[in-house]
Amino acid sequence: MNSYKLFSLGDQAIVVEFGNVIDEKVNDRVITFFNYINANPFTGFIEAVPAYSTVTVFYNLGIIKKNIEVNETVLTWVENTLHHILPFIKEIKESESRLIEIPVCYDDEYAPDLRWVADIKGITAEEVIQSHTSKTYRVYMMGFLPGFAYMGEVNDNIDVPRKTNPRIKIEAGSVGIAGKQTGIYPLASPGGWQIIGRTAWRLFDPGKTEQSVLQSGDRVRFYPISQETYLAQLNGYK
Repeated sequence: MNSYKLFSLGDQAIVVEFGNVIDEKVNDRVITFFNYINANPFTGFIEAVPAYSTVTVFYNLGIIKKNIEVNETVLTWVENTLHHILPFIKEIKESESRLIEIPVCYDDEYAPDLRWVADIKGITAEEVIQSHTSKTYRVYMMGFLPGFAYMGEVNDNIDVPRKTNPRIKIEAGSVGIAGKQTGIYPLASPGGWQIIGRTAWRLFDPGKTEQSVLQSGDRVRFYPISQETYLAQLNGYK
């Protein structure tokens, strides 16, 4: 695997960094390593948390101490273990990632910031929708809320900043933009992203084995639907 750096994070975690940028190839390495370490855990491994360009590996200090030489530190043992496996992990191919198509209603009732985005970028609301639905987005990482996927990158003509004053409540299913990112609020929550639509999909369900519909490494496309279709889909979840 290409170049990487290791950083200690306290005495029970280590960060593997593949680059300090938002980049698909870098994120490929993140997902590849994340999948590998989960499928091939070392002694004392607890969990791994992927981000845009890093994977944080958590481990059990006590278990590892019992399995290493007296004159070796736990950190050194973990570093050596990672140095041993990282160069030999084969990177994933794009064809191995899932493509998920998500229906979105962009009607004004569900898109309170759509026309603001259009106005500030000097385009029409229809052009905002066309731009948002014209790309295939990568799920770079999960975070903020259970099931919240950070996706990118949006076209320059709809790249807008977060709100200066976040809303107290954003409805579940709301589709937003923040800078080069787009995402869907899986649960009702405070938030500062610019909301341009809403999906009826239930993106997080704690009662299911696979609790989150989206996962790091997935590819996502949005397609527009009418309010009638949105309400029918919403009722189908009840």
